Amino acid sequence: MAAPTRKKRSTSASKRKPRGNPQKATAARGPATPQKATLGDWIGAARLRTLPLAVTPVLIGTGGALLVDRQLHWVLALACLTVAVALQIGVNFANDYSDGIRGTDDHRVGPARLTASRKAQARTVLIVALAFFAIAALAGIAIVIRTQHWWMLAVGAVCIVAAWFYTGGKRPYGYAGLGELVVFVFFGLVATAGTAFVQVGVVPQEAWLGAVGAGLLACAVLLANNLRDIDQDRVAGKRTLTVRIGKRATQVLFTVFLLVPFAIAALLALVYPIAWLSMLALIPAAAAILIVWTYRLPRELVVALGVTSLTSLAYGAVLMWAFAA
Repeated sequence: MAAPTRKKRSTSASKRKPRGNPQKATAARGPATPQKATLGDWIGAARLRTLPLAVTPVLIGTGGALLVDRQLHWVLALACLTVAVALQIGVNFANDYSDGIRGTDDHRVGPARLTASRKAQARTVLIVALAFFAIAALAGIAIVIRTQHWWMLAVGAVCIVAAWFYTGGKRPYGYAGLGELVVFVFFGLVATAGTAFVQVGVVPQEAWLGAVGAGLLACAVLLANNLRDIDQDRVAGKRTLTVRIGKRATQVLFTVFLLVPFAIAALLALVYPIAWLSMLALIPAAAAILIVWTYRLPRELVVALGVTSLTSLAYGAVLMWAFAA
């Protein structure tokens, strides 16, 4: 009689639910296969929040050109806009690829990246980045053919090389704390002056002043981004300017970068009164500064980044209006 009892207990035991955490049991069988990237994921990877930074110098440069020639060269202006936006998107995808294969984005705070999340193959992300660089190159070549300024091919080539080596290559300059300097030069001075030059053949001093403002606002966006990722970048060995100088100095520098452009606008307003309207953009700028100084969670800086980018767009639009009026 004992044997059937033992058999009954054994059968009953086999029907019991397994003990322990079922999630751990699932994890032990291996990680879940990442979902494929959706259209929304690809659009997010283009980092639309940063695109106003590409538009701002084109607006200011076009406004500067209108000071020299009151006729709007809209074809050249649109071509310049295509170059700037395509380069911006291209560098965003290139950063996604380069940081992803290095493991820098494995524990990032902001929106997930395609390469690091493995929603898309690294090769595919690289191809998309190169495609946007190609679009920028073709638009640039069209500008050169139209204007006959053949030496500008070299400028365009340098822009693409700078975009790639921000996080690409064996020794990316973005990992050495030089990101802000290069952003100031290319998304401020080069983009603004280049836009004015291809339209009228000269760069008025007003465009140069506006270029400084555009460059500083672009640097402020980069500072907000790097401040958000300061802990992850420090662990990953990405020595951004923020990692090098620390949180407090970055907050001070962000404030300076955001306010100096409005001092430039006030100077321009002495001659072009409409430029005073750019002071309205101090409202979102002040909000961004407040977030940067009082944030508790790094992801709050994503809002500061977006607000700063929109501040840049408003700044550029008003300066163009002031120059064109």
